[in-house]
Amino acid sequence: MTANAIALPQSVLEERRFIAEVYRWMTAGLALTGGIAWYLAQDPGAVAALAANPLLFWGLILAELGAVFALAGWVRRMSSTTAMAVFLGYAALNGVTLSVVFLTYTQASIANAFFITGGTFATMSLWGYTTKSDLTGVGNLCFMGLIGIVIASVVNIFLRSPKMDLITSYVGVLVFTGLTAYDTQKIKGLLVPQDEGTDEETKEAISGALALYLDFINLFLDILRIMGSQRED
Repeated sequence: MTANAIALPQSVLEERRFIAEVYRWMTAGLALTGGIAWYLAQDPGAVAALAANPLLFWGLILAELGAVFALAGWVRRMSSTTAMAVFLGYAALNGVTLSVVFLTYTQASIANAFFITGGTFATMSLWGYTTKSDLTGVGNLCFMGLIGIVIASVVNIFLRSPKMDLITSYVGVLVFTGLTAYDTQKIKGLLVPQDEGTDEETKEAISGALALYLDFINLFLDILRIMGSQRED
C-alpha cells in the first residue's frame, strides 16, 4: 500500500488541526482559572472577604457575563488579539470567583469532581466528534433544560431550598453532558477552509474553546455540588 493510499484527505487534516487548536485554548483557559483559584485560596481571609462583599463579588460576576456575551456576540468583529485577551481575562476573573470553592469543599472532593468531570467530558466530546448522527435535537433539548436551570436558580435565590439546589445540579449534569457532545460537533462546522492560519481562524477557535470551557466548568460545579464534601473548619 502506497503512502498516497493511506494519506488522509487535506480537509480531515485541517479539521483535526483546528480542533486541536480549540482544545489548546480551552485547556489554557481552564489552567488559568484553576491556577488563580488555587493561588487565591492560599489566603483564606482574602477569599472570605471577597465572598462577604456582595458588591465586589457580583461585580466580578457581571464582568464575566459581559466577557462571555462579548465573545459570543461580537468575536468576529474583534481582532484576534482582542479575542484572546477577552477569553483569558474571562478565565482569570472566573478563577477569582471560583476561589470560594476551595474554602467550601475539601481538596479530595475537588480532585474527585475534577477527574470525574474530565472523564465524562472527554467521553462525550469524543462521541460528539465521531458520531454521524445529527445532534441538533440534543442541543435544542439541552438548551431548553439550561433555561429551566437558570429560572430555577434565580427562584432558589429567594427560596434557599437545598433540595431544589440538588435537583438543578442533577439536571445540570445531564444538560452539560449533552451540550459537550453537541458543542463539539458544532465546532467542527466553524472551520472555514480559506481561513487557515489567519486571524479569523484564531477567533473561530477561541469561540469554540469558550463553549467547551463553559461546558466543562459548569459540569464540574454541578458534580461537585452533588458529590462534594464540605469543609468543617
